[in-house]
Amino acid sequence: MPAPGTTALLILLPAAEPVLTAARRVDPALVRPGLPAHVTALYPFLPDSSLTEEVLAEVRSLAAGFSAPEVRLTELLVTPGFVALATPGLQAVADAVCARWPEVLPYGGRFGPRPVAHLTVAMGGAEETLQRVAQEVRPLLPLTDRATALQLVALTDRGWERRLEAPFGG
Repeated sequence: MPAPGTTALLILLPAAEPVLTAARRVDPALVRPGLPAHVTALYPFLPDSSLTEEVLAEVRSLAAGFSAPEVRLTELLVTPGFVALATPGLQAVADAVCARWPEVLPYGGRFGPRPVAHLTVAMGGAEETLQRVAQEVRPLLPLTDRATALQLVALTDRGWERRLEAPFGG
């Protein structure tokens, strides 16, 4: 569990909320509390205490350089301890964010310097439980959404809170 002061840059995909609802029906503990359906562009990001106006301006500028991408969610990924939806249409955004802040290792370096962009549906749980999540989610696909912004969130004692909404430019 991350500590208060941890931040993340996310790309919200509201049309994917039904897949999180489906996963919660199987086991609520498998879905991250307090965050809507999203693709992580960079986690952890810079500490909350270091989010200066300059950093916020850089996030806005980076987001403005991308047209609002349409995202089609069709591919369900099931691996040990993990169910996700592939989001190749958002890889360029995630790559640009990581390239802009190369000193910040995505996921602490666990998945290399260029993790595959994805929407996490469920984390943890036994294989049988994750297969049940997958069975609940498959009939909901495909889903289509338009990503409209990068959202910067910070974990506080009250949960995840939005610090910035940086709209995509096109």
